[in-house]
Amino acid sequence: MAAKPRYWVKKILTRNTMSITRRSFCTAALFSLPLIQAARAEAPATSGGDLSSFLSERSIGKADAKVTVMEFFSLTCTHCAAFSQNTLPELIKKQIDTGHLRIVFRDFPLDQVALSAAMVARALPPERYEPFISALFASQDRWAFNRDGNVTESLAQMALLAGLSRAKFDAVINNEALKRAMLERQQQESIKYNINSTPTFALTNGKTQSGALSYSDFVSFAGLS
Repeated sequence: MAAKPRYWVKKILTRNTMSITRRSFCTAALFSLPLIQAARAEAPATSGGDLSSFLSERSIGKADAKVTVMEFFSLTCTHCAAFSQNTLPELIKKQIDTGHLRIVFRDFPLDQVALSAAMVARALPPERYEPFISALFASQDRWAFNRDGNVTESLAQMALLAGLSRAKFDAVINNEALKRAMLERQQQESIKYNINSTPTFALTNGKTQSGALSYSDFVSFAGLS
């Protein structure tokens, strides 16, 4: 059963594809690695267990669902937001809650803001992950593209509403080992699945489709009825 919106999601809400070339992807995915390497001596050690918790799979739907689809997305991608708001709710009602579909979320941040947001989302308990990223997509204009305010502060406020203290928030966004692990996995998956835009959806057989798919287009792609 997909997680239902919590009261903190409501509090947050009351406050076609983004393309990238392989070259620009590699630049984006590795933009912070030199800084990470320079800071590793100063950064507190992070155990493998801690990273495993952050990097463990985030998904909605039953493990034995008929079809599993991976969604590669960036939290600052407007087309990803459109899919989240316009298509995902119907998929949850008709395909996920009925046991036919399982969606596995794959972080594919296209900029530093999206990377920070993805890290924060993974710091929350797994059951709060999907409601939180859905809330971020629904309020994208007010935090990701907030030119009049501090993006980090806006993100911190929303994380606090979701139950993440400011101390934990600061620790997460400054966790250089986590940044490196997420960027390296992103680079590996971009090559494995040939990801050149967000959102991109991938089946376990390697078939992919990009764009803010409508419900009917998604069902057709996934082979659902």
